[in-house]
Amino acid sequence: MQADDIKNISIKNYLNKQGIYPAKEYSGYGMYRSPLRNERTPSFKVDYNRNLWYDFGVGEGGSIIDLVMKIKQCNFIQAKVHLSNISFMHNHQETYPFSFHRNPVLNNDKANGITLIKVKSLEHPNLLEYLQSRKIDLTTAREHCREIHYQTGGRDYYAIGFANNAGAYALRNSRFKGCLAPNDITTIEKGTETIILLEGFMDYLSLLTMQPQEASVSAVVLNSVNNMEKALRFLSGHSSVKLYLDHDDTGRSTAIKLHNLGLPVTNCAEFYAGYKDLNDFLCGKKQLPFQQIIPKSKRIRL
Repeated sequence: MQADDIKNISIKNYLNKQGIYPAKEYSGYGMYRSPLRNERTPSFKVDYNRNLWYDFGVGEGGSIIDLVMKIKQCNFIQAKVHLSNISFMHNHQETYPFSFHRNPVLNNDKANGITLIKVKSLEHPNLLEYLQSRKIDLTTAREHCREIHYQTGGRDYYAIGFANNAGAYALRNSRFKGCLAPNDITTIEKGTETIILLEGFMDYLSLLTMQPQEASVSAVVLNSVNNMEKALRFLSGHSSVKLYLDHDDTGRSTAIKLHNLGLPVTNCAEFYAGYKDLNDFLCGKKQLPFQQIIPKSKRIRL
């Protein structure tokens, strides 16, 4: 088998072969208890369509070869040999190869004019300095983010990357805010009845810096307010939805729409009244009077 074919072996089928099954399944992906460590709450995601895995507990992910290298504690060549030799029995008689996904996984293909070069642990001094300037706890950032090296316009760049449900990344550095397509929401499943909704990953990192206990609560990061419809199914499966949206027209109208849909929302924006968002609150960067879209006395309470 060629390396590209091996990478297309279904991760779900491979895990089934190892006796590892999803704790929860959704449309297009499953949440597992991580096969890389002991955990009670599933935080290991397998994207069935893109055939990628991501362990939110350690901030690592990749292809099936990457997974086998970690599970078996072996090198790249040994992982390829292991996967090449595996088959499973159907009806205890016939032997079938693993099923294959022909959808391309995240690689060096161009997405939104951006070519992904490398994904690694978050360690570049400039990125860490940027996070510190935003008062973000670095241990928290390293746990939830990766360092993304990419190329656009013939030039090389790097940014903080926050993985989304499509296997791509929201990107951020001191001069750039964007994404590696496809843009999608990020769901962080902790199995709690309460779920937190935030607009961007800097908001999520800010919340965890201020209130580390919230790391144990399920969350949805929109990565763009335009992704709201994608989040509705996840939100509707919880008994309480805590909103940490921006203090602007979009944030307020989004909160009202969710309330009108009958979702059990609690608007937590009063926590950082007078600030545009959670990170501005963390940094002590207040809105100027003309930036405050609506006076506090007239704010709509949900």
